[in-house]
Formats: sequence, C-alpha cells, structure tokens
Amino acid sequence: MSEIVVAHGYGASDDSAWFPYLTEQLTKEGHRVTVPRLPDTGAPRLEPWRKAYGEAALAAGPAGSTVLVGHSIGAVNVLRFLEQHDPADGVFAGVLLVSASAHEVGYEALASFFADEFDWARIRRSARHFRVLQAMDDPVNQPDPTEHVRLFVEGLGATAVVTPTGGHFGATPDDHVEVPEAVRLVLELLAA
Repeated sequence: MSEIVVAHGYGASDDSAWFPYLTEQLTKEGHRVTVPRLPDTGAPRLEPWRKAYGEAALAAGPAGSTVLVGHSIGAVNVLRFLEQHDPADGVFAGVLLVSASAHEVGYEALASFFADEFDWARIRRSARHFRVLQAMDDPVNQPDPTEHVRLFVEGLGATAVVTPTGGHFGATPDDHVEVPEAVRLVLELLAA
C-alpha cells in the first residue's frame, strides 16, 4: 500500500475541494490518503504549516512509497517542506502540485510562503518525480498561469498537464469537485 499526503490550501480543510474525491478514488486502488488539517487555515503562516505537514508526511510511511500532493498554497507548503527535508531520511516517490503558484500572486496573507526564492536543487533531491496540474482559466495564477508552470518545469524538471478549464480546481473550500486528472497523475507517480 502506498501513501498519499495532501496539503490543503488557504481556508480549506481535509473535506474541501477535490480531496474527498481523491481519497475515494485512491482508496479503491488500495492506497491510503491523509489530508492533515493545517493550523489556523484562515491565516496561514509558513512555519506552523510546514511543520504540521512535514510531521504528517514523515509519519505516513516510507518516503519511497509516499506521494506528496499540494493544492494552491498547500502546494507551496509542500515545496517549502521539501527544502528542509534531508534526503538521507528518504526520497519521496513523487510530488503533485495542483493550481500552484511559483511566486507571489497578490495575497498579502500568504507573503511568508514567498519571502525567499525556492531552492530548486534541494527540492529536486527530496523527491524522484514531479507533476504539475494547472488550468488556463485559474483565477488565482493570473495573468498567465503558464508562467507558473514554466517555472516549475524549469526548476523541478516537472511534467506538466495544462487544461483549458478547471479554474483553481476548487476556488473555495466548499467547492466539491471531481478532478480525475489529479487521480491519474498520483497513480502515474506511484508507478514511476
């Protein structure tokens, strides 16, 4: 059994957006999905979020059979966790970034997550494979969602899937959407 650990986004929780759908679909395939509730979700701060997610990721099981998934600022949180992760403690099977921002996009409440440049080399050493899922009509990563994708592809050697629609794949915590492409990408990372 493989483990999938999901970092939710701003204002969200374990039962927001597409996380119940992802959990249902991957559980049917014999995998275990954990979506830890990150602290103070309405006013996220990098250090508490990084610590809480890191504890969940490390507790899930062997890194080599664990896929890390992040949505929106949760995806940035996954990257910040990987920057501090020691690959001697295990290299993660893969990472899926959904609706992720590669730089600040105008949310002052999230500025701490972007205070420093990403250490791409350190992040790359902490996981074997990276995937990015982004929609062209994402209202958050504007004016050009593909700019964020390009930075992840260049910085991480990620494979990207860009869809014409999908918005932010759950713009508010109460948006319950099905994102089959996220399920497919997680399964692809587990099989890689």
